[in-house]
Amino acid sequence: MRRLKCLWCAVPLVLLLAGCSEAPKTETPKEAPKPPETLTGRQAFQRIYPQARTWAPDAQLLQLRSVNLTQVKSEKGKAGAWQAIVVSLSRAKAKTYTYSAIEEEGNLHEGVFGGTEEDYSPGGQATPFAILALKVDSDEALETASKKSEEYIKKNPAKPVVYLLEQTKKYPDPAWRVIWGESVGTSDYSVFVDATTGSYLQTMH
Repeated sequence: MRRLKCLWCAVPLVLLLAGCSEAPKTETPKEAPKPPETLTGRQAFQRIYPQARTWAPDAQLLQLRSVNLTQVKSEKGKAGAWQAIVVSLSRAKAKTYTYSAIEEEGNLHEGVFGGTEEDYSPGGQATPFAILALKVDSDEALETASKKSEEYIKKNPAKPVVYLLEQTKKYPDPAWRVIWGESVGTSDYSVFVDATTGSYLQTMH
């Protein structure tokens, strides 16, 4: 009788241990990798700028230009890669940084990559400018330029577009140059847009 009673005492313990045992884990499906991200010029520079400030606290932007990638399709005002030339006046040095969505030829590395520094002295066509002057982004510049270029775009719908941002003596503020073609040298048409006010400046044929 005592053995039967002990047997019944053991039953709840067995059930308790069974309840505490872990249920078989189900594997969650892995998320598909995100496609490479294109960025506007200001978005790309916002990723570059922290590294530039680490290199030189007084870092200013001298030039920003887009790079069209073969594997990442550029969108309106956005590109898969950007190159920025940054200047430190206190150190008399310049340094080139790139942002790229992927690894690609031409020394483009995924993410932000800093190149070697070089000597810099003022006096060139472009001059460094404060980052706060960049208030109008590349997609906004394209919108303004496109309104002034409807006939050209209709005749050349498949032409690539590149973007160049500089401060020159020609205009009081930094200006975006929206270029239809592969580069400034090979383009037959481009439009300048003020990067601070967003106003249309000039069309170059």
